[in-house]
Amino acid sequence: MVSLGPADVELLTLKACRAFQESDAICVPTKSSDSSFDKSISYKIVKEALEFLGIKRELVPVYSPMLFNEDDWRNEANIVLETLKKYDCVSFVTLGDAGVYSSIYYLLDIIKERDIDIYDNSEVIAGVTSFSAGSARVKKALCLGDEELIIKPLNPRGKVETTKILMRPKIGMDTEVLGEGDFYTYENMYLAGENITPYKIDRVKKYMTLFINFAKRDSLS
Repeated sequence: MVSLGPADVELLTLKACRAFQESDAICVPTKSSDSSFDKSISYKIVKEALEFLGIKRELVPVYSPMLFNEDDWRNEANIVLETLKKYDCVSFVTLGDAGVYSSIYYLLDIIKERDIDIYDNSEVIAGVTSFSAGSARVKKALCLGDEELIIKPLNPRGKVETTKILMRPKIGMDTEVLGEGDFYTYENMYLAGENITPYKIDRVKKYMTLFINFAKRDSLS
């Protein structure tokens, strides 16, 4: 599951490029019902990336009407699973970052339900968000000092749950003040001594510590 970033091929990560090199085929979403890539920004980025890397890969169109419909997600997951019957390694791409308003996690829920081995052997590759890129384009910080950063959907379909990202704790801090929830703790992520735990640790031991209290949600909701 490869994040493409915000429409600029130069904002692809090295991990994304590595995934394209290792993949036998790449599943590319398109809003065209005829499965053409005429309306696909993702196709443009993938095509430019493959040209830059000097490689060719099978590109599989995935009709994605973006109607927030479970049947559509199941059809998309079916295409990914069918492609994996032909190829050993397959990428599915998404604009921006997979963790922010992407359909990738709906597809992963379905894949987990259908084939746990494929799910367990899948990887989600993070990317640059549109708002991070937008901040850089105008040279204005998203948050400084003790400011908060809020991401809100403009047209919510119902009750809105909230994921809280809690950064910059002090070493020795007692985390009881953070409350309860679906916490994950990230210590020294991508560094020596990395430790990721599916709960809130009791006390902060490392400077590079991040807490995420994930929104309360059910699968495919």
